[in-house]
Amino acid sequence: MVSLKRLVCAAVAMLAMSIGARAEDGFPFGTEMTLEALPQAGSKRIPNIEIGDHGEVLLELWCKGGKGQFSVAGNTVIFVPGQIQDRNCPPGRAQADDDLVAALSSVETWKRQGDVLTLIGPKPLRFRTTGN
Repeated sequence: MVSLKRLVCAAVAMLAMSIGARAEDGFPFGTEMTLEALPQAGSKRIPNIEIGDHGEVLLELWCKGGKGQFSVAGNTVIFVPGQIQDRNCPPGRAQADDDLVAALSSVETWKRQGDVLTLIGPKPLRFRTTGN
């Protein structure tokens, strides 16, 4: 016969595992992530975003940089770009940066699987947690 103490311990362990799994798949506040993309010709740089604990975002694009804000409710997400610094970018990289900011601004939903965040909109964007 299984004791009540063992049943309670098993229930607590299962609850802890399910909470941990949900936290791992939650929106990655407080995380730095890199876009799954190839560098632009002549550069090793790949865009990354640093998402603060309250959704504030620091963007480092192919050439430009700036700030923005994520607002998240359930699986819905809205990105509002802030001021983007021009930094005298070559035309091709400047256009790629503008296209990426536009794609971020058009995302509607998100999903996360492990260390990959997919922002879903007309052009899906995949970001991976930056490992140190």
